[in-house]
Order: sequence, then structure tokens, then C-alpha cells
Amino acid sequence: MFRKLLLSSLLAAALAFSAGARAQGIRIAVVGPMAYVQGENHWAGAEMARDEINQAGGIAVGGARRPIELLRVDTNEIQSVADATFAAETVISRDKADFLVGGFRSEAVLAMQEIAMNHRKLFLGVGSAHGKLGQNVQARYERYKYWFMVYPTKSADLGRTLFAVLDSIADQVRRERKKETPRVAIFAERAAWTEPIIKAVQENLPKLRMEAAGVWQTTERSTDVSGELEAIKRAGADIVFTLVSGPLGGTLGRQMGEQNSPAAAFGINVEAQKDSFWNATGGKAGHVAMPDTYADVEITPKTIAFLKEFRARYKRSPGYTAATYDAVMILKSAIEQAGSTDADKLVAVIEKMEHVGSAATASWDKNHDLIWAEGKTAGIAVQWQDGQKVPFWPPQVKGMKPFRLPVP
Repeated sequence: MFRKLLLSSLLAAALAFSAGARAQGIRIAVVGPMAYVQGENHWAGAEMARDEINQAGGIAVGGARRPIELLRVDTNEIQSVADATFAAETVISRDKADFLVGGFRSEAVLAMQEIAMNHRKLFLGVGSAHGKLGQNVQARYERYKYWFMVYPTKSADLGRTLFAVLDSIADQVRRERKKETPRVAIFAERAAWTEPIIKAVQENLPKLRMEAAGVWQTTERSTDVSGELEAIKRAGADIVFTLVSGPLGGTLGRQMGEQNSPAAAFGINVEAQKDSFWNATGGKAGHVAMPDTYADVEITPKTIAFLKEFRARYKRSPGYTAATYDAVMILKSAIEQAGSTDADKLVAVIEKMEHVGSAATASWDKNHDLIWAEGKTAGIAVQWQDGQKVPFWPPQVKGMKPFRLPVP
């Protein structure tokens, strides 16, 4: 009888200890559209960081080591801002999340920012580039100081990256084709998001010693753009600046190859970032280029190791929202420097931090936006060549390869 009582007591103590240990976990909510690739990458990046930290013993906080607990939160934000708002409130109020990372659709992230600020919770954004997120910090610092942009840079700085890469391609046209004023055709989806970018490109081309060959727009569901491409060829374009977010990007790349277009395509092409793009275009998209985040170059000393582990684990390449890995690592570093999980103390630490992550070497301005810098936070540009995404910009990063212009 005594033995049974002793065993029961030991079992109860073990269970109590286990429950106590779980209660000491640092709870990080990974918020994103989990039914979509952006959310899948949110979760995968955070999962990799969690496992790396926990396998090393957890986060050192005030003399103790605490494990990370991830909370997977499907915000459904692509479909519904209201769903995202409810999800953020629930994970904080009911599930007792200590921190939030992720977010993708700007309207939803702005709404979730409000919820996190109501609860004075640190929210490290990975996905949305909307400038208002940082403007809120500047306008009402004491309320919004718990927000930080981890990746990408804000939309205005994404524009700086696009123009920097476009300028480098134009310089190559000048050298190889002996054309002092390269001609740029703008090819865009007929959508609200493309209009301000089209206007900015038209305004800035003359400043960059380029001229507009014209603007061609079609619906995002177009399956044949051969007519537009013929017109672009007749206009003498050296570069096609693209603004496409869906399957149209594949159609464009394939048909440019079929027509032996003398122009190189560069710009936003979400479809072209996928590993499957080359095969989907029948191997005909050999001069399509776009901004990207991860490639087999030393963007930071951590990039290549991260890529290798991600590919081995998930059998695919990461998208930019996998930079939740960096967000979790930033939290670890800040907590260990502060010796606390107190949000106000962590804000002060992150504001002074320069963090070397997988996607960027990050530091922040007064708006808690990333400070834009080539080779640090500006991202990279890649071009499809012979079935591979080949990184070519910025040239100062180790491992960059030459950009290829089509033979006219």
C-alpha cells in the first residue's frame, strides 16, 4: 500500500513538474494565411528557429532556460480581414501568446497591429510592406512602439530596390548594345496595385537615362499575350518591366521565349519566384528576372546554411515569409540581452540592435522600419538561366553571377 502511495505521489509530482515546465514556455504566435504558401513559409521558418533554439536548451532568461512554444494561427487574412482580427485577439486573450510574428496581407496586418498594440504585445512583421505600419510608430510612439518590420523593407524601399536593379540592367544594355538610352516597355496586370508603380516608373525613367517604349496592360487571367509582346518588339524595347502577381507571369515568360524576344524581363513576377516556374514555361523563360530573398549566395553568413536546412526539411526553397526564422531569432537575442520578456525592455534592445539573420542584416529606423541598404536589407535579384534561378544583384555580394541579355 505504501509503495502504491509513493508511486502515485511521484507520478503526481512528475506531472505537476511537467505542467509547470510547459507553463514556463515562451509562447510565440505565428500568424498568417496557413492555407496558402505565404502562411506555410511563415510556419516553416518559425518552426526551424524553434527547433534550433530548443535543441540548444531554450532561451536564457534571468538564470533559467525556457523553451519556445509556437502557436499556429491561421488568420485567413487573404479572404477576410475580420477573420485575421479575431484570430489575433483570440491567440492573445485566450491562448496567452507572449509575442506575434508574421502577417501578410497589408489590410489584415494593419488590423492585427491594432490588436497587438491594445495588449502591448511585441509584433514582428514578416510579409507586409505597407508604409503605414511604420508611420503609426512615428505618429504615436507609446502605443505603436511594439511593432517592428523584420522583412521585407517598406513599400517605398522596395521601389528603391526595383529601380536600382533596373538601372544596373540598363547599364548592361548600354555596354553590350551600345544604346545610351535603353527603351523600357511596362507590362502590367490591370489592377489597382500596379497603377502607382506604373506612374513612378514613367516619372523616373528619364532620370535614369531610359525612355518608355509604352505601357501594356491585360487582365491577370490572360492566357495569351502574344499580341502585346509583338507590339513591344515593334516598339524596340530592350527591357520589359513587369508587374504581375499571378499565373499571367508564366504566360508572359513562356511566350517571350517562344517569340525569341530581344528584351529581358525584369520586375515583379510572383509566379517566377516559384521553383516550378521553369518547367511550367517549358524551359522557355530564360531571360526572366525578378527581386527575391533567398538564393545560394552569402546574403549574410547564415543564408546558405539556412537554405540547405530548409530544402532538406521541406523539399522546396523558402519564400520571403520564411524570414519568421529571423523574427524568432531576434526575439531570442533581445530576451537574452534584456534578461526579461517584458515588452518595454525588449523594445529598447531591438531599437539598438543589428541582427544578422538568414534574409538580411537588420537594423531599424525611428519608425521601426528596416533601414534600406544594398547587401543588407534591400534583397536580391535573380534571373532564370538554364533551369536555375541565378542571383545577379547586388554585385558586391559574394556568389553573384552575370546577368544575361537576350541576343537581339
